[in-house]
Amino acid sequence: MQRILKSSTRSVAKSALERLSGHKVWLEHASNLDEVRALLRCLAPVSITQPMMRIGSPEDGGYLAPDDLDGVNVAVSPGVSTEVGFDLAMAQRGMEIYMADASVAAPPIEHPRFHFHKKFLDVFEDGENMRLDTLCASIAPEHTGDRILQMDIEGAEYRVLLDASDETLKSFRIMLVEFHYLDHMFAAFPFGLIKAAFQKLLRFHRVV
Repeated sequence: MQRILKSSTRSVAKSALERLSGHKVWLEHASNLDEVRALLRCLAPVSITQPMMRIGSPEDGGYLAPDDLDGVNVAVSPGVSTEVGFDLAMAQRGMEIYMADASVAAPPIEHPRFHFHKKFLDVFEDGENMRLDTLCASIAPEHTGDRILQMDIEGAEYRVLLDASDETLKSFRIMLVEFHYLDHMFAAFPFGLIKAAFQKLLRFHRVV
């Protein structure tokens, strides 16, 4: 009887998976809810003395940042596309802007402080990809001072940040990152990636 039940259960499960896959639904192991709650507690914003200000577009492409940019002379900005309101605002403050995006031939506008790499950020180097460490290594020696990171790279941020060296991460006084797929943290495999990335960042930075 036990073997018959097991066989029947497998058959039902297989049939359910086949039907769900036809509707672009995928089943996988759930993450541990206690671990999810613990991570969310770590990501609770902390209070700071500086006020927040919006930089760039009033819509997508604009970011809230602490009003603490004195001494920040370089902005690292992977993920350009067609919106450079943030980059232009930083350039007008006197910052040098180091940009990377292989999806466009160049930024939509020119500026003497824009330094553009036609490459995606990833965890390896080839004709179309570069690492975050490599992008930061391209910063000219005379462009000293603290840095700000503004990154929107459509889900690649987790592996890119995990690949980055501690020295690179610590060079950013402020990090403005658009984190995608946070609703996937309830599945075990993506949660492991998301948790590892945030644990790495929280050694040097805090959510505000």
